[in-house]
Amino acid sequence: MSASPAEKPAGLSVFFPAYNDSGTIGSMVIRTVKAASELTPDFEIIVVDDGSADSTAEIADELSRTYPQVRAVHHPKNRDYGAALRTGFHSATKELIFYTDGDAQYDPAELALLWPKMIPGVDLVNGYKISRADPLHRIVIGRVYHYIVSLLFGLKLRDVDCDFRLMRREIFDRINLEKTSGIICVEMMKKIQDAGFRIVEVPVHHFHRAFGKSEFFNYRRLIRTARDLTLLWFALVVRREHMRAGVTPLTRTPADPANRIYPSPPRP
Repeated sequence: MSASPAEKPAGLSVFFPAYNDSGTIGSMVIRTVKAASELTPDFEIIVVDDGSADSTAEIADELSRTYPQVRAVHHPKNRDYGAALRTGFHSATKELIFYTDGDAQYDPAELALLWPKMIPGVDLVNGYKISRADPLHRIVIGRVYHYIVSLLFGLKLRDVDCDFRLMRREIFDRINLEKTSGIICVEMMKKIQDAGFRIVEVPVHHFHRAFGKSEFFNYRRLIRTARDLTLLWFALVVRREHMRAGVTPLTRTPADPANRIYPSPPRP
């Protein structure tokens, strides 16, 4: 999103849901300060510490003392990924909101790939992984998960669970997020799609996890996810509760851009 000299640059809120990310959150924030400052002078960075058991909270507080654009929000105890996202969206104050995870599997500097696609008529720029840099079993589970949720919920995205998103704050004037677990991404994208918001998809790089471990890939959590997805499917697809709440899909002219796919950037 570029602005003419007479226009005020868009404000940007960046937030990181972080849980036991002490080895990566510092570099993520520092890299984002530089990346965001190259896009707009009006930005803030929020670290949502989800009750981490390591030194993530202390590092977030130190970052907020070092950089005036950074602030930390703390959950007294771990409330799960969806709760951290909801806190981030609630804490953001700017016109545009970008978030990605604090574990450094995405490069926040690639926000620059999403930024110019946020043109009038586009409400959300969604990243999708060029190639998933995970162990084989996680790649297989991830592909099966994407296929199932896309089929069940009628989602048209290439990558439902690519947590690298730039969106307009006004989206949350029309949709309400309720889930606190990882299925919040399915809930969010289903509600955004059904509300008629326009989505552009842009390829981004995905990197090996250099620190910590995934909190999602264990049998207990997978079973809980299957149960929660079933309940969410019944609420959003069968009962369409989110549409009963008075959300009228947006209407667009045929000239408005919608769901465009841009070519992949060259690999470094």
